[in-house]
Amino acid sequence: MNNMAFMASIVVNGHGKAIVTETGMNTKVGKIANMIIEDEAPETPIQKKLGQVGKILGIVCLAICFIIFVIGLIKNIDPIEMFMTSVGLAVAAIPEGLPAIVTIMLSIGVTKMAKKNSIIRKLPAVETLGSSSVICSDKTGTLTQNKMKVVEVSSIDINFTTELACMCTDCDILYQNGKIEVVGEPTEVALVNQGIDRNKDKNELYRAMPRINEIPFDSNRKMMTTIHKIGNKYRVITKGAPDVLLEKCQRQIAGGIGKTNSIDKYKIQKQNEKMAENALRVIAIAYKDLDFLPQKIDTYTIENNLTFVRISRDDRSSKRRREGSS
Repeated sequence: MNNMAFMASIVVNGHGKAIVTETGMNTKVGKIANMIIEDEAPETPIQKKLGQVGKILGIVCLAICFIIFVIGLIKNIDPIEMFMTSVGLAVAAIPEGLPAIVTIMLSIGVTKMAKKNSIIRKLPAVETLGSSSVICSDKTGTLTQNKMKVVEVSSIDINFTTELACMCTDCDILYQNGKIEVVGEPTEVALVNQGIDRNKDKNELYRAMPRINEIPFDSNRKMMTTIHKIGNKYRVITKGAPDVLLEKCQRQIAGGIGKTNSIDKYKIQKQNEKMAENALRVIAIAYKDLDFLPQKIDTYTIENNLTFVRISRDDRSSKRRREGSS
């Protein structure tokens, strides 16, 4: 399929506009999900064996009933009486208590596994897990709200740092029914929400300092940069991984816009390590003001000689404990 973008696809960088052709379960991803939902789980070995036993017992019972019925006719016994006798034998031969016994045994297995903190939703699953001694899971066990949130901003000027952070994002702020909704990548959404909490609305900042260019984020650089027009000058804002961004900086902020001193990389690295040890995703912010922009806008001409603006950090809000990403 040409010129099509699929739901749940990851955009590496850049901007674009698209026309929605399908939604929900009508999308390609939705059809795949529907196939998974409708696909029934395969039978377990015990279910297969019970099905085979049932067929064998049924055939044997019918054969025995037929033989007894024929013998009765040979001995001149009333056919109705022989039919009732054959039916009685068939009913007696069928193990009606077998399903109940199997269910009880599986229930006992579920109870034993529950005592070892393993909850089983479907009884047949116990059979295949019954001999397992170790169960590995990719979950951390933390109950999270699946929402990124800035938990600390380490800066002399928090308002200025927050302003720079929320401007250097690709999020959109939507106003619906009197409510504000931020749409975008979770980490950037957290930065923009932090700005809103501190009366730094990204839309208002962009009206005062229009975004005129950018260098999109990529995994090799581990940074992204936006360029804004401020009067007759330009402001370059870069955010990214502290260890990478630190190498692009020559100064650090020292108490306000325009006030800087020599950068203490060792202290900043120690601070980064301390935050990372708490399983938090650490994001560094840097900027510089230019009188003129170079003719060529790229990482080599723009992302250098920056002023470090300390570190902000975010995590996922949790009901039991904090969980972040390093």
